[in-house]
Amino acid sequence: MSKSLPYVHPGTAAPRPRAHSHIRPYIQYETSSTKKARRRPVARGRGRSASQGLTWNGWGPAKPDQEAHVPEGTGGTPPRTLAEALRTQGDGSLVALLRARPDLLNPVPSDLSQLATRAGTRASVVRALERLDRFTLQTAEALAVATEPAPYDTLRALLTGDEGDPEIEAALPRAVETLRDRALIWGADDRLRLVRTARELLAPSPTHPSPTGLGPTVAEATAGMSPGRLQEILTAAGLPSTHDPVSAVASLTALFTDRTRMAALLDTAPVEALSVLDRLVWGPPYGEVTSSPTPPVQWLRDRGLLLPATTRTVVLPREAALHLRAGRAHRTPEPVAPAIAPRASDASAGARPQVVDNTAAGQAYTALATIEELAKDWNEGGPNVLRAGGLSVRDLKRTATALDVTEPVAAFWVELAYAAGLLAADGETDERYAPTPAYDDWQELPAPEQWARLATAWLTATRTAGLVGSQDSKGRTLAALGPDLDRGAAPEVRRRILDLLATLPEGTAPDPESLLGRLRWERPLRGASGTGRHDDLRARLAAWTLNEAEMLGITGRGALASHARALLAPDAMDAPAATDVVRASGDPAGTDVARTPAELAGAGARAARALAPLLPEPLDHVLLQADLTAVAPGPLLRPLAELLAIAADVESKGGATVYRFTPGSVRRALDAGQSASDLHDFLRNHSRTPVPQPLAYLIDDVARKHGHLRVGAASAYVRCDDEAVLDEILADKRSQGLRLRRLAPTVLAGHADAVTLLDGLRVMGFAPAAESAEGDVMITRAHAHRTPPRTAPAPVPDGPPTPDTALLGAAVKAIRAGDLAATVVHKPVPEPSGSGSAALASAAAASRNGALPRTTSAETLATVQAAAMTGSAVWIGYVNAEGAASQRVIAPVRVEGGYVTGYDHTADEVRTYPLHRITGVAELADDPA
Repeated sequence: MSKSLPYVHPGTAAPRPRAHSHIRPYIQYETSSTKKARRRPVARGRGRSASQGLTWNGWGPAKPDQEAHVPEGTGGTPPRTLAEALRTQGDGSLVALLRARPDLLNPVPSDLSQLATRAGTRASVVRALERLDRFTLQTAEALAVATEPAPYDTLRALLTGDEGDPEIEAALPRAVETLRDRALIWGADDRLRLVRTARELLAPSPTHPSPTGLGPTVAEATAGMSPGRLQEILTAAGLPSTHDPVSAVASLTALFTDRTRMAALLDTAPVEALSVLDRLVWGPPYGEVTSSPTPPVQWLRDRGLLLPATTRTVVLPREAALHLRAGRAHRTPEPVAPAIAPRASDASAGARPQVVDNTAAGQAYTALATIEELAKDWNEGGPNVLRAGGLSVRDLKRTATALDVTEPVAAFWVELAYAAGLLAADGETDERYAPTPAYDDWQELPAPEQWARLATAWLTATRTAGLVGSQDSKGRTLAALGPDLDRGAAPEVRRRILDLLATLPEGTAPDPESLLGRLRWERPLRGASGTGRHDDLRARLAAWTLNEAEMLGITGRGALASHARALLAPDAMDAPAATDVVRASGDPAGTDVARTPAELAGAGARAARALAPLLPEPLDHVLLQADLTAVAPGPLLRPLAELLAIAADVESKGGATVYRFTPGSVRRALDAGQSASDLHDFLRNHSRTPVPQPLAYLIDDVARKHGHLRVGAASAYVRCDDEAVLDEILADKRSQGLRLRRLAPTVLAGHADAVTLLDGLRVMGFAPAAESAEGDVMITRAHAHRTPPRTAPAPVPDGPPTPDTALLGAAVKAIRAGDLAATVVHKPVPEPSGSGSAALASAAAASRNGALPRTTSAETLATVQAAAMTGSAVWIGYVNAEGAASQRVIAPVRVEGGYVTGYDHTADEVRTYPLHRITGVAELADDPA
């Protein structure tokens, strides 16, 4: 609903989307067509880094690793470009930049100029802005509305206002340092500059209003205004006339930025005019006016407090709005991350870590049992794979019924088993889902290690089970195990949620709303959408994380368990120490989401050791009862549990599992090869109570009838030594569908197959047994169907992966070497004379302009031979076999057979180059060695 103003209607001309909806385009990585960086002339020195005697020129105190790497000869001149600013930074700063913005490494830039160009591309800047917390983003927004370059004091005034704010002043240095470390701003503290692309994204404009709510400056709003109109505004505002529009704009700007004169002007304003300004001051700054504005609006227009934006809209100039705001760019700066409040029910309950650990351990045991139940249900071949991939709705419902859970919960367990590599498609013609060979290996692990494997798979998986049942952008329903369930932000959200839980006292559960508020503060742009409201994906990921962590046993009653703290701990660090590290870290970007497989394995091993004392030991006994039930008071040893699952049906689950013996379950055990005596011995050996007489009678009675009838394949036949039994079968009306006929007094033949005939006779109340062609009883055990060896699905990261330390070090070294070759000072190629001088003169000019050197083959050979004899270095242009051109600094050692071998300063190793691929050569003005 739009505001209703009696004089002006703000917001109708340029509605203001919230939270930078305009900087969320499709992000793509740089391709070969965008890799060409235009190098701008820089001050050149001897061609090698010279850090002695230079100090860090950024904001704040110098860091040990931020020694300046400025080519000699700059004379302390402030950097004019981002590339020059990067050259003043040490290797540690470049490593921090590449770690925070890994997309800059794809591929490794050839030099610092290309790195700066890539850091200023729209896609890269958008990605960097999305990883800023709210206050750091507000700092960048304030810098976008300041004049450029902006001193640090000006930036501080825009954030604190005229009255000042100690919290903002304390948090501002960290925000500025973060922006500089990520190459979003550059320059010394007296000349802060926002990267041009970032300024374009964050600065106010009619089509993309700023979250600050500020409008254009006086100079921007009066562009194109007639000189006569400008003089009229000056006269109405009480300013002297000027001779040109530029000085008129400067005079009006000086008025609006002068607190005393501006206050005096507003003291003469009508009350209704001040009311109009109050409605526009915090944005949107645009309002619609009629062709005949009311007197208060006309008063504001006459004095330039409202300037025309279009024929029917006016705008409040930025300088005037800042005066009305007491100099503050944002209405509500948020310098401090919101605290995570404990859940209301836990606020006075006190610490209960033991209760949390026990609850989480119980959930962990339930998770293992559920995965085993799922694999057992799909053991003989699970549901078919849909043509488009995934599980059908009907099969998901059937699986949920088998697991006795809801469909969303069943989708979570199915996706978890798939992410852990325990389930997969078998790849057959009639493709079905089934357990993998890795599931059999997983079953052999101790229970704590089984849980650790599930937990680590969940923590790093990008597949999001909560999306199952929703629709994609094309209106297609997303199926479990199907495509399009990967969300790159899921691992980051999961890890961050658990890290935030670890900052709370042990046994304390968080308030979900305060947790979501903290996530929004840490990544405000990640939750922004073009609809003016927060996109709910990140919030839904957080809610799903809390629910899934509870089901998996990572949390208990909403609080983080001790074994989960061990899972989050860095290598060689116990859980309490890791908690202290997380509590001390205020930068969410410092959370290391990408961990190597070895680190994950180590974390899982620590978590398994912490969980082991909390899980109950498997039992080797049950309690038999007279009502044909058996109670398992805890987890059972695997052989006992497997045989009991065959001989009895599960009646209820929980802390204790209740099994019920029925004629069908006993017959199932007999079909599996057990005899009556085997069952009696089994129950006698594993029961802490005497075997009840009804159960013994049930086993003997079923065994007496079992196998009395024999079914074979004729299509199928029934054989029985008792003719009366066969007579009874033929007389039963239920046997008509089997189409039986007597072949002999003791043999019946049917048209149905053996399996159908067995099932039909069992429905009639008989206990037939299948027999082989030789007349032996066939033992019917469940056939375990397994897929070929499958690997767990690889996570789909949200952008390029975080580079490791070795890669970062090598990349910085390569960039420094490439920058050395690009900025080295060399002797000019001599001007040629004689025939062909025009072409060679053009080549010499190109060499002076920083392009690849161009010399004739004879000159190239003579120069490198002379350098090999004198031991000096030369600057060469080289084109490799793929046609990629580069500049290199080499010290030739040997020249023979059409090749030059020498030490390549750019690559920092000895290399051999074909002479015919060297475009040209030039001597260095001073040897860089």
